[in-house]
Amino acid sequence: MRDEEPPEDDGWTEDADPESVARKILLDQLSLKARSRKELEDRLARRNVPDDVTTRLLDRFEEVGLVDDEAFARAWVEGRQRSRGLATKALAAELRRKGVPDETTKTVLAEVDPEHEEETAAVLVRKKLRSMRGLEAPVATRRLVGMLARKGYSPGVAYAVVRRELGAAAESVEAGAEWAGDD
Repeated sequence: MRDEEPPEDDGWTEDADPESVARKILLDQLSLKARSRKELEDRLARRNVPDDVTTRLLDRFEEVGLVDDEAFARAWVEGRQRSRGLATKALAAELRRKGVPDETTKTVLAEVDPEHEEETAAVLVRKKLRSMRGLEAPVATRRLVGMLARKGYSPGVAYAVVRRELGAAAESVEAGAEWAGDD
């Protein structure tokens, strides 16, 4: 999903109050979606808002709960796990790019249940297996492990999940063949 941009009419004129303009920019940005403090700082810097105004406003927005990196990180992790099936390693990299502090990232990612992450990997593998019928096991294994690696899963988890799911798929095919032969 690409970031949507609010209209460029942000209120800047030669006699505009920088604080009012910055507040409008922040509210426009936050009306689109939650953002990290760093993303908002960067946006204001691109619009040439003075640093002291940026700091003062962002501090105030944090006080009233409009900017909250921890809540942002939790929502980001939950959404990206659900929509893309990303593992904590990939999520940590994304949060770093979003400017979420490392301590906050560690706190939020520590809440991710490893069993849930492994089940998410299994769901991804099952879904991908549907389009891989007829491939030899080593080819399927390589492709599935590669897919999971790109989503941030460790090699150990990826291989374990792929082996288990390929075994279950093979048993399912064998069971189906037995049923077909019983007619």
